[in-house]
Amino acid sequence: MADTVIHRSVANLRLIGIAEGISFLLLLGVGMPLKYYAGIPMAVRVMGSLHGLLFVLFLIALSYAGSKRDWAPQTSLSFLVASVLPFGFLMVDGRLKREMIAP
Repeated sequence: MADTVIHRSVANLRLIGIAEGISFLLLLGVGMPLKYYAGIPMAVRVMGSLHGLLFVLFLIALSYAGSKRDWAPQTSLSFLVASVLPFGFLMVDGRLKREMIAP
């Protein structure tokens, strides 16, 4: 039972991390150009709000998975730093895949 909870917490973190990373790329690659080149500031407001919500969910999921998996603070910190970099979510996802395989 405990292994299932640990596995599910990492799987949820992966899912939320991918969604958060994609929302970040959409904000940077679609929302910002629409705001500054097409004069549509609503794009950043909508995409930014969605990204902000997903980022908060990512932080909650990271905290939960870190406590269940008993990660060192440096591990969670490295995931947090990667999450604020474009395409950093791919590094986090790769590491979490390995975490799910590890005993």
